[in-house]
Amino acid sequence: MDAVTSTEQDAWSVAGRSFRSRLIVGTGKYRDFAQNAAAVEASGAEIVTVAVRRVNISDPKQPVLMDFIDPKKVTYLPNTAGCFTAEEAIRTLRLAREAGGWTLVKLEVLGEAKTLYPDMVETLRATEILAHEGFEPMVYCADDPIAAKRLEDAGAVAIMPLGAPIGSGLGLQNEVMIRIMVEQAKVPVLVDAGVGTASDAAVAMELGCTGVLMNTAIAEAKDPVLMARAMKLAVESGRMAYRAGRMGKRRYADPSSPLAGLI
Repeated sequence: MDAVTSTEQDAWSVAGRSFRSRLIVGTGKYRDFAQNAAAVEASGAEIVTVAVRRVNISDPKQPVLMDFIDPKKVTYLPNTAGCFTAEEAIRTLRLAREAGGWTLVKLEVLGEAKTLYPDMVETLRATEILAHEGFEPMVYCADDPIAAKRLEDAGAVAIMPLGAPIGSGLGLQNEVMIRIMVEQAKVPVLVDAGVGTASDAAVAMELGCTGVLMNTAIAEAKDPVLMARAMKLAVESGRMAYRAGRMGKRRYADPSSPLAGLI
């Protein structure tokens, strides 16, 4: 089986929905909706995450994202960016469901504005309520295996640990904990936040993550469309490397050719 065929058949699913692309991209910080749409096209992403409180998805008097990114071709994932309490997040997603019928959503409840680190107590509470109301929350969370398990038990359909603070571009700071989360989870694990360049995305995939979500790394690149293409290839190559199984690490050299029988 060639690499292209292998990649196409390596689908993943969340809440009963299947996707081929393992890259999810955001819809903030772009110059305009047209540039955003071009980047989505270049990325090959089949899911875009939309900040309900910031991106126009319903007011026809203003430019509407849906005029540029067709929701019939790309799955919209409403998110609760900017929410600092469970109540704010729940209210935001209820409005999203009323506006577009969305039940697959991305939940994030932030602890404070400087780090945008998740408030896990409020996040867990919101997850429980949303799952009870029929939502399918994909949840932004700390790189904490214990918290991740509790979220899964509470009804999270995907676990989304940060790689580094939102918008920082620092890359994965805690590979050990993310690998443990991948090993123990029964739902998809996607790195969310902190990716800065293609190698960061590849590292996440080589750890066994189901996918990667990013926004700033593409939107703030000097050439967002070219970076989107780079991220597509990085996610694909990282996934193939994980499936291939890397060689073991050694303390000393090991010759590629046998040393016995040399002339």
